Amino acid sequence: MDTLPLGFRLKDKPCLLVGGGEIAQRKASLLLRAGARIHLVALEVIPALREAVEAHGGRVSLRGYDSGDIESNILVVAATDKLDLNAQVSADAQSRGIPVNVVDAPALCTVIFPAIVDRSPLLIGISSNGVSPVLARILRGKIESMIPAAYGRLAELLGEFRNKAKVRFPDVSARRLFWETQLDGSMPELVFSGRVDEARTVIEQAIANPDQRGAGEVYLVGAGPGDPDLLTFKALRLMQQADVVVYDRLVSAPILDLCRRDAERIYVGKARADHALPQEGINALLVRLAQEGKRVCRLKGGDPFIFGRGGEEIEELSEAGVSFQVVPGITAASGCSAYAGIPLTHRDYAQSVRFVTGHLKNGTPDLPWAELVHPNQTLVLYMGLTSLGPIREQLLAHGLAATTPVAMISKGTTPDQRVVIGTLKTIEDKLANEPLPAPTLIIVGEVVKLRSRLNWFVPLS
Repeated sequence: MDTLPLGFRLKDKPCLLVGGGEIAQRKASLLLRAGARIHLVALEVIPALREAVEAHGGRVSLRGYDSGDIESNILVVAATDKLDLNAQVSADAQSRGIPVNVVDAPALCTVIFPAIVDRSPLLIGISSNGVSPVLARILRGKIESMIPAAYGRLAELLGEFRNKAKVRFPDVSARRLFWETQLDGSMPELVFSGRVDEARTVIEQAIANPDQRGAGEVYLVGAGPGDPDLLTFKALRLMQQADVVVYDRLVSAPILDLCRRDAERIYVGKARADHALPQEGINALLVRLAQEGKRVCRLKGGDPFIFGRGGEEIEELSEAGVSFQVVPGITAASGCSAYAGIPLTHRDYAQSVRFVTGHLKNGTPDLPWAELVHPNQTLVLYMGLTSLGPIREQLLAHGLAATTPVAMISKGTTPDQRVVIGTLKTIEDKLANEPLPAPTLIIVGEVVKLRSRLNWFVPLS
C-alpha cells in the first residue's frame, strides 16, 4: 500500500489553490464541498471558478505565485499547466510539512485526491495512487450504481443512536454484533424507501429489546422479460438481501442466480392448467413467511402490475398488516418488442398501443374486440399462444385486414429468443411450420414491418 487513505477535515480551514483554469475549477469544487476556505492564486481565473471561490468566503489573488503564499494553509493544491511552477509549489509545501497535491504528477504529491462516491456523511474514496485516475473514475461509476443515495440518510440515522448503543452495549463486540444485525435486517430498506421514522422506531425497539425478532417484509419485484441486464438496481439489491425468494416460471435461470446464494428458494410457477401452487396459496405463503420475520422477495417475470397478479398479492399482504414494497420491472411488451426490433409506437404507423391478455381468468380470450380493432394502433397480447386461432378469428371478424402484420416473439430478450413474422392470414401456417415454445408474445400492427430494418439483437443460433 503506497498511500494511506485518510479523511481530511477542511471545514473553515485555509487551503491554497494555485491555478485558474478548468483543472483548478474541478479541484476547487471538491475543496468547497468539504467546506474549505480557498485562497486562489493565478494570473488569470475563469469567471465560474472566481465566482465559486468568492461565494464560499474565499479570496482570489490575480498575480503570480509567491512562496510566501504557502504559509498558514493546511493543504496546498497546484493545478497549473506549468511543470516548473507545479514543482516549485510542491517543494515549498513539503519543506514546510504541509500536505500538497499536484494535478497529474503523483511524484510531486504527498496526498492523492481519490475518486469519491459521496453519500454524505458516508464517503467512499477510490484511488489508484495516481497510476490510473481513469480506472478509479470507472470504478467509482460502478460503485455509484450499486449504492443508493439514501445511504447518506441511513448513516445519519445510525449516528443518532451511536451514543445510546454505546450505553446499552458497552462491550465493543456486542455493540458491533447489534449494528451488524440491524444493518442486515429490514431497517435499512425502510430508510431507502423513505420510511425513516419507521426505521427509527425499529432501532429504538431493538435497543430496548435486542432479542426480539423484527417484523418481516415482502418485496414484490419485477424481474423483467428474461435478460438479467434489464433488472433495475433496486431489484438487484432486494434480491440479494432477501431471506426467501418466491419465484415464478417466467423468471429466467440467470436472474435467479443473482439472488442471495443462501436464500431459501420456493418455486410457485404457473403454466396453463398446471399450477405449482394456486394463487390463494401463494398469497397465504407470502403472509406466513413475512409474519415469521423473514424478508421475502416475490420475484415475478416482467412487471408485477401488468398481468402479473401483483395487485392480488399485495391486497392480501395489506389486509394482514404485512409491510411490502413494489419494484417495477420491464414488462414483456417493452422488452421483447425492443429486442425484436419492433417499436410499439411510431409516428408513421401507430400513435397508440394496447396491452391485453390472451388468456383471461375464465380461460377464454373474451376481449373488447371492437376497441382493439383500431387504425394506427399496436395491439400486444400476452399469453396468447394457445388462443391464437380464436384471437385471429375475432380480429378478422371485427374488421382488421387479413394483411395486417403479426409478430410472434418466443422467450424474448434471452439467448433463446425466436421470432416468427406473418400476417393475420398466414401466421397460423407459419407457426405450424415453425412451432414456438411459451412464453410467447403477440404483436399485431403495422409497426411489425419495421423489424426487417431495425432488428439488432442476435440470439444464440
